[in-house]
Amino acid sequence: MNIAILHYSVPPIVGGVESVIAHHARLMSANGHSVRLVAARGESLSAQIPLIQIPLADSRHKRVAKMKEQLDRGEVAVDFESLRDELSRELQTALAGADVLIAHNVCSLNKNLALTAALHQLHINKKLPRLILWHHDLAWTTPRYLPEMRDGYPWDLLRVDWGETAHVVVSELRRAELAGLMKIPPSSIRVIPNGVDIARFYKLEALTQNLLEQTHLMDSAPILLLPVRVTPRKNIELALRTLVELRKQYPNAALVVTGPLGPHNVNNIKYFEKLISLRKQLGLEGAAHFLAELADSFLPDEVIADFYRVADALIFPSREEGFGIPLIEAAFSHLPAFCADIPPLRELGLADAIFFSPDEDPAKIAELMIDYFQSALPARLAMRARLSFCWEAIYRQYIAPIL
Repeated sequence: MNIAILHYSVPPIVGGVESVIAHHARLMSANGHSVRLVAARGESLSAQIPLIQIPLADSRHKRVAKMKEQLDRGEVAVDFESLRDELSRELQTALAGADVLIAHNVCSLNKNLALTAALHQLHINKKLPRLILWHHDLAWTTPRYLPEMRDGYPWDLLRVDWGETAHVVVSELRRAELAGLMKIPPSSIRVIPNGVDIARFYKLEALTQNLLEQTHLMDSAPILLLPVRVTPRKNIELALRTLVELRKQYPNAALVVTGPLGPHNVNNIKYFEKLISLRKQLGLEGAAHFLAELADSFLPDEVIADFYRVADALIFPSREEGFGIPLIEAAFSHLPAFCADIPPLRELGLADAIFFSPDEDPAKIAELMIDYFQSALPARLAMRARLSFCWEAIYRQYIAPIL
């Protein structure tokens, strides 16, 4: 599909809408669409995401700024229509071959009403591709813009439904405002939230990103991290059985074991096979991940650190440890630690970790975790945000269907 995205400016111009456009464009391109940006200022995002510049689309162009001064006084300049028509011609050229046009805020705000009018004229004359109006802000419902608004054309273009368009807003508040403003059913307006690019936000290593994609771990919550080698003394089977119990309350819960097989004992291979068999027996395939199955070599510290950043809790059920560095790493990562009550870990954790016997009933360990996740507000918000407000999830759930 050929998709055009229109705004006054695009990155590297800094702004909330510009940032959203960049994420949308990259996601659409990564999912096989041909994407172009149409704006006055900015740069191409890549060779695959070019920018077509229309200087008159700028909110700060001299002609546009002068006209806005007149419009803000309630005066429609004599050359308003000629500017509108000039923009119409440039838009038609820029949008040639596009199947969909997504216009961000240009039909919501009065920053360049000639551009708004040009889009409207092309739309009613059926000279535009399928039109999606993406409303981040609304001039007619925002107190700071109201003194600039007047009844009549072209201001009314920002508060009437043009027909045969898809309306998108970024919150329920904006949906209520737009529905009231345009006198259209709220159900006809889609709410598509903004999000966070987790890989960029956390600065994840390329290998980490690859492992996360293979495991679909970011669709899980909570994520339990067990950063140990696969060897019997690590008591990994208790973590698996605890996960089963935890998933009764949190069906999307997952476990990730980051380490390779222990290098000094051939029995570790048999132990690993036993764990794989137990995983299948417990119905945890797709929920309990052994990175040793995906990575042939030892994972560097930077990748392990990445998994601390994306996890929700450390589970550390070892029967024997000399020290217990994962507990300290969890502390530096602000992760709650659920640990076996053995002397080295008790010495490190004191009263600041949650302890259980290495032979504890898995249901009781899960209960400790459930109590924590239900009461800790940052943890609850983090899990909900990961499932609902990461760009990949937003794209799959909302953006792909509207395209």
